[in-house]
Amino acid sequence: MQEYVGALALLLLVGAGIAGLYAVGQWAAVSADPLRAAPFSGGLLPTEHPLSRYHARWYAMTLVFLAFDLEMLFMYPWALVVAKVGPSAVVEMFGFLAMLLVGVVYAWREGAFRWA
Repeated sequence: MQEYVGALALLLLVGAGIAGLYAVGQWAAVSADPLRAAPFSGGLLPTEHPLSRYHARWYAMTLVFLAFDLEMLFMYPWALVVAKVGPSAVVEMFGFLAMLLVGVVYAWREGAFRWA
């Protein structure tokens, strides 16, 4: 039982931290009064939902961008160690690029690259 005292103390500390954050959130929350809770936009109430301005195709384009962004994230460390690791690193990178290409072909087929 003695070996679990540290884990129990950490669990209690985390629980106290979470309870403290909830208490700060309740203390700093905006009033339920509609005149004080409405967002400020030049004194006028918003007329449309904030997400209604964006077309759904932008979400697909964002996913394609993230795929290419992650590709660069993985290719930089790969470029640093490819000479040491050898041909197996090249094969693994081409496998990764093949999976990425499958995603790009799928996005192209679904029309994610059409702008109009």
